[in-house]
Amino acid sequence: MSDSHEAPDQAHKRPPGVCDTTVEALGALSKALETTERARGHLYAFHQLTGTSDFELDRTVELLREAGHEDWAERVRHEILGRNVIPGHWTFQIIEAYNTTFYEPYKALESAARAELADGRDHLFEAELKEERRTGGHPDHTALPPSA
Repeated sequence: MSDSHEAPDQAHKRPPGVCDTTVEALGALSKALETTERARGHLYAFHQLTGTSDFELDRTVELLREAGHEDWAERVRHEILGRNVIPGHWTFQIIEAYNTTFYEPYKALESAARAELADGRDHLFEAELKEERRTGGHPDHTALPPSA
């Protein structure tokens, strides 16, 4: 094993003058943003599931008509198919509003905090935690992946 796998890369080393509390605060901010990323993923899942449900209604209407239930087919088509999920909004509009109003400003703030407080370095808290927890010299505890 080469020594290059034993030392963390420069992108994950704490810049001079950055205190423990700042690293911890940036780690907490990063973790909070990661939670928002998960919430955003659930929002996209909601969007896709709702759209899939809406398209499945086409088949429902077709089958109701085929079974001779024209009134029910028309009721499903008229009352539910293509309906807003909240007043005035389909799911794509909710995602757009979420992204513009919350997600993009949140992500920009997190990036600006890292840029100003830690020379733009990411995951300093986690990188230092890795260094504390790994076993030096163990082939599955290297600081970096093997060179290609």
